Amino acid sequence: MVLAVAGAGVSRADSVRDSQWPLATYRAESAVWPVSQGDGVTVAVIDSGVLKDHRDLTGQVLAGKDFTGANTDGTVDTNGHGTGMASLIAGHGHGDGAGIMGLAPKAKILPVRIPMEGESLSPQSELAMAIRYAADHGASVINMSIGGLSRTDPAERAAVKYAVDKDVVLVASTGNETSSVLYPAAFPGVVAVGAVDRNGQLWSKSNVGPETTLVAPGADIPRAGAKSTSAQGIGNGTSDATAYVSATAALIRAKYPSLSAGQVINRMIKSASPPGDGSAVPSTRYGYGVLAPGKALEVNPAVDGGSRENPLVGRVESQGSVPPPTEEAWESPEAVAPVADGGNRGVRWVVVGAVGIAGAVLVGGLVAVLVVRGRRRRDRAAAAAYQGYPPPRQG
Repeated sequence: MVLAVAGAGVSRADSVRDSQWPLATYRAESAVWPVSQGDGVTVAVIDSGVLKDHRDLTGQVLAGKDFTGANTDGTVDTNGHGTGMASLIAGHGHGDGAGIMGLAPKAKILPVRIPMEGESLSPQSELAMAIRYAADHGASVINMSIGGLSRTDPAERAAVKYAVDKDVVLVASTGNETSSVLYPAAFPGVVAVGAVDRNGQLWSKSNVGPETTLVAPGADIPRAGAKSTSAQGIGNGTSDATAYVSATAALIRAKYPSLSAGQVINRMIKSASPPGDGSAVPSTRYGYGVLAPGKALEVNPAVDGGSRENPLVGRVESQGSVPPPTEEAWESPEAVAPVADGGNRGVRWVVVGAVGIAGAVLVGGLVAVLVVRGRRRRDRAAAAAYQGYPPPRQG
């Protein structure tokens, strides 16, 4: 598939709108938005936060959660990455044809802020808590444009399984290091997304591996920024591609609300287009092919009538098998041995058990006492195991 840029089709469009080639390629105005714009769907963006007052996102950003230790609701973004991803999913632009438009402009964004590269890391698994928070607060799609987590963290594995069991579509970036697919994308059940350029060919730094599910536009992508309420920039990476896949999942869930997460994923897989270089798919480079939102929205009884199960749950992990997670793993205070980050050979991670589900309120005599004591023991164990290794990298 050659991702040629068609005419923008918007009167008095500004240069930023004109440069949003994925929208033109996908014929968003004629083939996508008349069918679905993501109405009624909440997409959680687990990232650096989302600037709710950005002019291209006003009214789209809900109050979320901050797991960095700061006292915010996730609508503060000092990095800009999360705001950019949110704009590609649910941006609505401003004025007459100006600003950043997302592929699902009527979806809502639930910002879930976690420590990013360069920020401090607590002795808990913020990603695990973030996933559970999103799944428990109305998100039917979770966007994770991040990578570099440990594949052996039992808390993260248990959280992914928790969200899959709650019928959530989880989408994550393969990574930007031309190495193996990073975690959380490589966790079974997660849609692992690589990036292509406007010619439909693999972006030069896109990580590859058998876990790759789909590829989507990820080169020269205009997106919103967080330095001001009007900030904009150009991004490259599997992060941007991940946002487009999450937006497509939101479009499908809005149009076909009775479909399970597994059926939504199947729609995206089975409607994908061949890559621009003519490579056969599925493959480790392109997964099942290039995301095709318009095709994914077409009536397709053959796909919708199939299994409701997530087709990626049984996916084999190329970096080695790990025992399936249990709810006990989520509560475990034990630290596991450091493992090599999938792709960044100079980084090592210490993985510790999480304290418990954030926000849970426990009442009742002896049960409450035992829970508090257990949490204190887990806190001490986690603090002892914590070595201060870097937090996730942006995808």
